[in-house]
Amino acid sequence: MKPFEYVCRTYQVPACVGRRVVVHGKPGTIVEDRGHHIGVNFDADKPGRVCPCHPTSEVRYLEQIREPRKVSRSSRRYQEYLNADCGESFAEWLGIGRRRKACR
Repeated sequence: MKPFEYVCRTYQVPACVGRRVVVHGKPGTIVEDRGHHIGVNFDADKPGRVCPCHPTSEVRYLEQIREPRKVSRSSRRYQEYLNADCGESFAEWLGIGRRRKACR
């Protein structure tokens, strides 16, 4: 199934990556297909923050399509850490968290 195929077919909306939207009065850009929802990065949020929004719940689709804002390298790395769900601290995951030896 193509990205947004379900949402477009089921809800009859023009969802696609880069489409500008206004959700509950807040402007943003669609950046991800979230299955039954659209993933929106609101203009007031950092580029890596994606909020799942229902495709028809107070969503106004605009004609404008633009390239989604780029996520910084550090934000992308932190998101990879969160997705890894490894039980380590972020510093340990990066390899910079060295435990000190106990003093005797």
